[in-house]
Amino acid sequence: MLVSDDIHALSRAVGGPVVLPGSPEFAEETFAFNVATVHRPDVVLGAADAQDVAAAVKWAAEHRIPVSVQSTGHGADSAIDGGLLINTRRLQDLQIDPVERTARVGAGVKWRTLLEASVPHGLVGLHGSSTDVGVVGYTVGGGLPVLGRAHGFAADHVRSMDIVTADGALRRNDADAEAELFSLMRGGKGNFGIVTALEFSLFPVSEFYGGGIIYPGADAATILAAFRQWLPTLPDDASPSVSLLRLPDMDFVPEPLRNQFVVHLRFAFLGNREDGDALLAPMRAVSTPLMDTAGPMSYLDVDQIHMDPADPLPFTEGGALLKDFGDETVADLLELTGDGSDCPLLLVEIRPLGGALSRPALSRPGVMPDAVPDAVSGRDAAFLLFLVGFKVPPIAEAVAASIRGILAAMAPHSTGYTLVNFHGEPGDEADRARAWSPAVYERMRSAKATYDPGNLLRFGHAITGAPAAG
Repeated sequence: MLVSDDIHALSRAVGGPVVLPGSPEFAEETFAFNVATVHRPDVVLGAADAQDVAAAVKWAAEHRIPVSVQSTGHGADSAIDGGLLINTRRLQDLQIDPVERTARVGAGVKWRTLLEASVPHGLVGLHGSSTDVGVVGYTVGGGLPVLGRAHGFAADHVRSMDIVTADGALRRNDADAEAELFSLMRGGKGNFGIVTALEFSLFPVSEFYGGGIIYPGADAATILAAFRQWLPTLPDDASPSVSLLRLPDMDFVPEPLRNQFVVHLRFAFLGNREDGDALLAPMRAVSTPLMDTAGPMSYLDVDQIHMDPADPLPFTEGGALLKDFGDETVADLLELTGDGSDCPLLLVEIRPLGGALSRPALSRPGVMPDAVPDAVSGRDAAFLLFLVGFKVPPIAEAVAASIRGILAAMAPHSTGYTLVNFHGEPGDEADRARAWSPAVYERMRSAKATYDPGNLLRFGHAITGAPAAG
């Protein structure tokens, strides 16, 4: 149990605010974008810099207090109860090198901030469906980009990182310095330390075509069949996805679509209007759209593709990697989620993988020559299934039951694994292991025993270390 002398020792060791439950700042420092997740740590540090993070972790190790970390809270799948929470949102360092095509960002930087600095140079980073997400948390979980089929996972292109390990040491990590730790931190979801800064590659974008088509939900079976046939015709420079949406009467939904069941096709393409229109033409002919926003766009408008909510909401989620999206898979999915079903979920999404997402980083041109394999799994999967529902009374139980039921029904079509950023609330050790391949998971257990033998970093998607030999 912490006493006042312990708190004073932490306060003397750091420059940022140290906040306790009951203080006016506590709610702000623990707030997560997923407002269904309410953190209740024993103490919070609003880290002012990387040295604060190192000092706080060292303090926690000395007091045998578990440590968690948060910046935006978009990935807050489970609540933190007890221990020290380090809030990294103040770490706002941002440097763009347009010649080397790299960026260096602090742990509090969001993708939107990065893009506003890089797009004027004709460069972009490999962000996901929302640019409101923090760069570091997304990337250490692998990072599934909007342009993933063209460039692969975000973690594939990390060049170096600054990381505080569980002993309180601040390390600069790359392919030459502790290569195994560098490998496993890229996709390992913070199991071995707290990242305070990342350096990664940027990619040139000249013309960009993106947006979406929204169809009546009654046509879901026809649209998904056409989507499946259309995919093999696309180049890797085109990254589509499709979702079934039951849209609420809320401000983030365009007014004509509120309280409707619709199908939303999303499309991102590194090309011009003529080529983008030609690629999208077969899907424009499938049904009569309720809305069509696809066309040339400024890359700074990229959030319009997925139209993720911009304001914090209470939600729960789950995911699975699929081997295929054939007739049986589609039929099983629509039986539980299609028109006429009582599915309570906000979103049922299918994201095609393939392209650069299916190839190890080392096999692709343009990757730095000293690259080492990362911990991202799922390259053998064909699709990602992602489920999201509101976690609010009176539907919270129905939403949770629906996610469980859909994942069970899709199990015959699944690889048995997930992507850690799309896993949902972590369960027991066996459940958490599904976020990585067996080989990577065993490497992670060995590294956990080396870098965090006391299991200081035990919240969220944490794993346990392998027992010592002998």
